[in-house]
Amino acid sequence: MARIPLADTEAVFAALANESRRNILVLLSHLGGELPSGYLAARFQHSWPTTTRHLGVLEKAGLVEVRREGRSAFYRLNRDRVRGIVEAWLGHLEPTGPEKTWTSSGPKSTGGLRRSGSQGKVRREP
Repeated sequence: MARIPLADTEAVFAALANESRRNILVLLSHLGGELPSGYLAARFQHSWPTTTRHLGVLEKAGLVEVRREGRSAFYRLNRDRVRGIVEAWLGHLEPTGPEKTWTSSGPKSTGGLRRSGSQGKVRREP
């Protein structure tokens, strides 16, 4: 699996954190093809500047592609980008085998941490 830069992952998840932007992506996905910005704006209860700001965030994150024609803009979902980023992130959640498991030398439980007492405490000088 290709390594995705952390900045790309952060931009995509920041864009997906907003419900309105997720709804725009779902709309683009379900209706397919390109949709004009005016159509997208009419589908939501946002002002025009709010809609264009959401579309700008999605474009900057690479989740939508834009084709400009005169004063009009047509948006298309970039499925490969969405899939690539999300699948790469989900790859971090795959279980590791015993040969890849890191073993800590510290306590294995909170009880063990309490029993270790003052070990590891930082003393503050007055």
